[in-house]
Amino acid sequence: MNTEDRELLELAAKAVDVEVWTDIDGDYYSQGLGIDEVTWNPLADEWNPLAHDGDALRLAVKLGMELDLSGSVICANVGDFGLREPIGDDPGAATRRAIVRAAAALGAGK
Repeated sequence: MNTEDRELLELAAKAVDVEVWTDIDGDYYSQGLGIDEVTWNPLADEWNPLAHDGDALRLAVKLGMELDLSGSVICANVGDFGLREPIGDDPGAATRRAIVRAAAALGAGK
C-alpha cells in the first residue's frame, strides 16, 4: 500500500470517528462500522474500503453519501462537497476510491 492510500484510509476513518490501526504488513483494522466487539478478531476484520466493496459501502452509508454512476466518471457527494473520479478500466475500484476520497476530504476538515 502506498503512502497516499494509507493517508486516504486514515482520513476516511477520521470522517466517521472510527479508530483504525495497522498490523506489521500495513493492513488496517478497526472495531468500528458495525463490528461486534465481543467477537472481534483482528485477523478477520481488516478494514480497507479501497479494496473491499462492503467496507466502501458501509463508509458511504455512514456518511449519507450520494453516488452518481451514470457517466464516464463517478461522482461522490456528501453534503455540499462533491468530487469526481474517472471510471477507467475498473468501475468497482473507481467507485471505492471516490467514496474513500470524499470521506477523506471530510476527515481532513475535522
